[in-house]
Amino acid sequence: MKQLIIAALAFLMASGCNGQSNNVETRHGTSLQDKQTSNDQTNMKKPIVIFFSHAGDNYAVGNIEVGNTKIVADYISEIAGADQFEIVTHKYDGMAYNPLIKLAQEEANRGELPPYEGSAPDLSQYGTVFIGGPVWWGTYPQVMFTLFKDINLDGKTVIPFTTHEGSGLASCVKDVKKAFPKANVTGEFSIYGHEVRTGRAKVEKWLKGLGY
Repeated sequence: MKQLIIAALAFLMASGCNGQSNNVETRHGTSLQDKQTSNDQTNMKKPIVIFFSHAGDNYAVGNIEVGNTKIVADYISEIAGADQFEIVTHKYDGMAYNPLIKLAQEEANRGELPPYEGSAPDLSQYGTVFIGGPVWWGTYPQVMFTLFKDINLDGKTVIPFTTHEGSGLASCVKDVKKAFPKANVTGEFSIYGHEVRTGRAKVEKWLKGLGY
């Protein structure tokens, strides 16, 4: 009889330990899963800035080494922790302002899509995409539309911005919505090109309104 009681107690203790161990494993397993989910969500919240910026001869600011839009993109990266992808073409290198705007008009009229350097970025890890550029003839430079055909922004938050000298956003927001009909296009922003070098506070205010 004593042996049966001892055996029963031993069984109950073993069951209790196994149950506790399983509970610990379950809790740990959930914790790891939650951590992975949290990491995935954090990565998806990390923004990227896709932009085109023209250095050289620019209206109102003269010959500049760093383009106006590049400066705004750098502000976004510094404030919001965004990665960057710069759309690069050497087609306009060294051009004076007047020949440049004439060429840009011809490209827009023809619907030309100039090639850009390198490959399109992998955007799978980003949930928010800032898209920025100067306003040339009422919209973004045509080389930006070349990239637009090579990327998929379905389901992403897309935030257009422009640098300009009087055009504001022009038709850039409408054109981004047309290019990416399944994206959530919101939070647009524009700033004068001649203001960007002293306009960090304006960019900060805009980004703060977006939650950054």
